[in-house]
Amino acid sequence: MNIKRSIVTRVRLAFLAICLFAFAIIYKVGYIQIKDGDRWREIANEKRFHYQPVFATRGNIYSNDDRIMATSLPFYRVAFDPTISPSDIFSKGIDSLAIQLSRFYGDRSPSYYKQKIKNARSAGRKYVRLNGRLINYQDKKMMAKWPIFRAGKNKGGVIFEKLDRRFLPFGSLAKRTIGFINEDRNGAGLEFSFNRHLAGKDGEALYERMAGGNKPINDGTEVKPMPGFDIQTTIDINLQDVAENALNRALTLNDAAHGCVILMEVSTGHIKAIANLGRQAEGVYAEDYNYAVGNQGRTEPGSTFKLASMMALLEETDMSLNDTIDTGNGSERIGGAVKTDTHGNGRISLQQVFEKSSNIGVAKLIQQTFEKDPQKYVDYLHKFGLHQPLGFQMNGEAVPYIKSPKDRSWSRPSLSTMAIGYELKISPLQTLAFYNAVANNGVKVQPMIVKSIKRADQILESYEAKILNPKICSDQTLVQLRQMMEGVVENGTAKNLKSKDYKVAGKTGTARKVINGQYTRKYSTSFVGYFPADRPKYSCIVIIDSPQKNAQYGGDVAAPVFRELADKAYAQDLAIHAPMVRKPVGVQPKLPVLHAGSQEELTILCNKLGVSAHPLSPEEDWVRVDTQKQSVALKPVPVKMGQVPDVTDMTLKDALYLLGNHGIKVRAIGLGRVESQSIPPGQPVAKGTIITITLTTHGATRKPASGTPVNAIARAF
Repeated sequence: MNIKRSIVTRVRLAFLAICLFAFAIIYKVGYIQIKDGDRWREIANEKRFHYQPVFATRGNIYSNDDRIMATSLPFYRVAFDPTISPSDIFSKGIDSLAIQLSRFYGDRSPSYYKQKIKNARSAGRKYVRLNGRLINYQDKKMMAKWPIFRAGKNKGGVIFEKLDRRFLPFGSLAKRTIGFINEDRNGAGLEFSFNRHLAGKDGEALYERMAGGNKPINDGTEVKPMPGFDIQTTIDINLQDVAENALNRALTLNDAAHGCVILMEVSTGHIKAIANLGRQAEGVYAEDYNYAVGNQGRTEPGSTFKLASMMALLEETDMSLNDTIDTGNGSERIGGAVKTDTHGNGRISLQQVFEKSSNIGVAKLIQQTFEKDPQKYVDYLHKFGLHQPLGFQMNGEAVPYIKSPKDRSWSRPSLSTMAIGYELKISPLQTLAFYNAVANNGVKVQPMIVKSIKRADQILESYEAKILNPKICSDQTLVQLRQMMEGVVENGTAKNLKSKDYKVAGKTGTARKVINGQYTRKYSTSFVGYFPADRPKYSCIVIIDSPQKNAQYGGDVAAPVFRELADKAYAQDLAIHAPMVRKPVGVQPKLPVLHAGSQEELTILCNKLGVSAHPLSPEEDWVRVDTQKQSVALKPVPVKMGQVPDVTDMTLKDALYLLGNHGIKVRAIGLGRVESQSIPPGQPVAKGTIITITLTTHGATRKPASGTPVNAIARAF
């Protein structure tokens, strides 16, 4: 009995406690609503309405000829205030509006959109995001004419939330150079480096927090954003396109890891093209890092650094290019370390040392000259400006590393090793700036990629070439260096760059790669130089890193990219063309200059030109022309399956056709007719054979007995 009474008492006490707690809650709610209601409503309003930034439209990035490379396009999210429309307008237009929304977005039925809007109106919701998909400006104009929406902002209730998105009209062209900037204000390229100009000044506006998003309140207190300034670059879109395509082909052909190209105007320092491509997958390359400027491309340059060594040598001594040095049989210990050449060269001149890119020759000359005071050699490198950054306009420029005798890592072999481009690091842009100074009569200019800041057509700020060194070396040394670089193309490791239209001067490079602290059999191949050599207008550097197929040397891998870009630059820049010699009036050519090709096409051409043609073997498909006094003889060109055919003097079209039918892969260098082929005619064709054909715009290497070009039709065949 006592137990029962005890339980009942406890239950009553618990019930009483619950009632007291419930009463306390009711009292507190009433107190908040009545006594403190005004204060809490004021706080709620403060939290409900807030100012948030309205982002400014970023400025455009232009090429040198005012073509847009990057711009901001407006996009919109569509929201709706269903409570603002009068009942007659809402009832009359809701069905048609739902149908339009369903057709446009294509994701939901008309009944879904109708019910969504009606439910929001019944609940008094003033903000409904109709769809998360962004629409463009033309879509916005179309939607503004839809039922209900066309009643205007005060009666229609439609809300278009503007968002800018960056757009590149030329797709991936120069994408890494254009760069990006993210929400954290981090990025790369021009977008990041010139963000303070491009970004503009953000405004602000009052927004109301609502379920599903923030609704703008146009109360007149908003501050309009100021759009960003535009920047005009020095980039030539046409040359940029050629640079990227040529680099991509070379990387794919050689299965290389990555590569870069820079083309620059000699006197102004304006960069006309800059391409960076890295391997994303087998046979697929895209812009990832800025190998041309940044730390990813800062490597041991190898033989291209020999120009700096020769400059120091000629400045320090009174040696001439005819002086000789014994380079031995291809291997020699110099300064405590073995230096090797591809083969023994014996005693050769300084000119030949550079043309043949003799490691032994350069290392031996520098060792003999600066062995007693290696700091003097390093001082020359500092004088040339190779130890410090160029102050390039884009962020992320690599800092060169030039070893000094004061460094702990300095050893006895360091001097001779540095002489040939090892134990130091430098970026491709810094190498190019040095070569450019030689082309520019010793004046070292700062490379630049942005020439002005503007708004519309008004230039607000312009940049001029900054002179980093008014005289990098003596005039006598400049003459000798330019002669050496011309010799590399005329007689040395870059003979495949010879052109009859213009002269090229430069230097090849092949540097062994360091992996895990050890030198490997992987190479960084390069070519750097300028053209036309007699009146330099452009300088250019090409780097192809870690080629896996075919050749492993700069003259074979990197030089063809240089040639393709140089041909394009020369073709479009008429100011650097040599003047044409005017032919005497009244002199008419007797016969057209014909070379080699399809017998059928050559016969048709001769018939149209009224030239007598005598086929010596009518059944043959391919012939070579022998020009006689008043006629031409079509001599057969033997073509045997399984053997490399003779395609010299043929057009690229005919050569590709003939070689392709034999299963031979072709790499073409230059324009015009085939001047030479890397595999002699008659050699057996192996599986996967690759042949390099060099073309010239001046036709065949063999001159006909008589006759001169009659017209463009003749050259086309």
